[in-house]
Amino acid sequence: MFAAAAAEGSTLGTDLIVLGTLLVVAYIFGRLGKLIGLPAIPIYMIVGFLASPNNGWFPLNFESAYIELIAVFGLILLLFNLGLEFDQDEFFGNAGKLLISGGSYLVLLMGAGLIFGFFLGWGTREALIVAGIIGTSSSAIVTKLLIELNRLANRETPMILGVTVVQDIFLAIYLAIVSVVLSGESDPWLVVGKLAIAFTFLVVMFSVARWGGAYVSRLFRTKDDELFTILFFGLAVLFGGLGEVLGVSDAIGAFLIGLVLGATRYSAKIEHVAVPLRDVFGAFFFLNFGLTLDPSQFPQVVWPVVFAVLLTLVLNVVAGQFMVRLYGFSTQAGINAAAILMNRGEFALILAILALTAGLDERLQPFAGLYVLLMSVMGPLLASNSERIGAALLHTKKVPVKPRARNPLLEEQIALVEAATSDEGSTDTARAVDRIVEQAGSQPEHAAERTTKRDDDY
Repeated sequence: MFAAAAAEGSTLGTDLIVLGTLLVVAYIFGRLGKLIGLPAIPIYMIVGFLASPNNGWFPLNFESAYIELIAVFGLILLLFNLGLEFDQDEFFGNAGKLLISGGSYLVLLMGAGLIFGFFLGWGTREALIVAGIIGTSSSAIVTKLLIELNRLANRETPMILGVTVVQDIFLAIYLAIVSVVLSGESDPWLVVGKLAIAFTFLVVMFSVARWGGAYVSRLFRTKDDELFTILFFGLAVLFGGLGEVLGVSDAIGAFLIGLVLGATRYSAKIEHVAVPLRDVFGAFFFLNFGLTLDPSQFPQVVWPVVFAVLLTLVLNVVAGQFMVRLYGFSTQAGINAAAILMNRGEFALILAILALTAGLDERLQPFAGLYVLLMSVMGPLLASNSERIGAALLHTKKVPVKPRARNPLLEEQIALVEAATSDEGSTDTARAVDRIVEQAGSQPEHAAERTTKRDDDY
């Protein structure tokens, strides 16, 4: 008995050493990736891929099954935070324009993705998955790049964020449909029944998020941070499981409860605690996906991936120029938008996992993995150089900006923003920043022209 316990402890210790080593390697690679502007998602996938038992490149053996449950928590928290950060006021306040711009992007990219999926000849359900992989951007990478590239003040940024908002709503509906389609039901009435249940769940949760925020806030009346964290994490896991049972997937269940909690007056406090949890558990999700990749399957999907990357690039350029014409922005703004929205990430991997679970064509997983790796590397590089690319294509030269006179009020506002985005930022500070942003957004057009010349300088 003692020998068996000792052997089990030794195995557990070895697994923990290997897992800790992988995370440290991910940190090192992440630091190197920052030097060339890469986000964390492809780094974690690459580390997992290098350590995959399918290729034997890593000196220590580590199986994906060891961290599958932690990876599920990562998926849940990724979508939970996506719902938490969803801006309902922005969406409902500009719904018409957002639906036209975001909807046109989705129709163009997903329509072409669906045609491409049928062209591959892998199957009808597989074509539906390929359409989703090609047609939707990574909200996490897009938002992070806008911050890191200091483009929050650009005129096209609200348009870009609007597209991601529309995509978030679409994803909830799309995943509900995909989950039913992948269930393999052949009886039309059972399919209709499952779709009815899925859409009822979506409507109820969206309604609660829109009108029930004050009532849900009462659940969080506690000053104990530990209990506060346990409650929202428990709700995320609970509704993830409920979404899985109701046929809309655990990811959308987590997204919807995040949407509801984002409508409460505690949303800033929840986000302050949830973001570090998302970053840690999300790393396990991407690491786990990399561990499951088999390099021997890549040769059969290389050309489909290359074609998919070129298709995504061309269609993003077309969509970017259409949207800026709709908003009356410059051609350079369209190039910026196209480069930012090219990024693909977590949602493509979620679809690949759903396809794998449903027993679809095994080529979908290496296709999604290689496609996301290429896009999540190309996307940030193109985004960080989009202004140079635009200047070269449009034969324009940026006019040097003269130093501005010292503005004490502006300096105070910048200090507030830095405090709110730091680890010590309080909820009150975050609200102050929200007021600053609202004031900036409500400036008259001529005032905006006096304070910035970004678009005119292209």
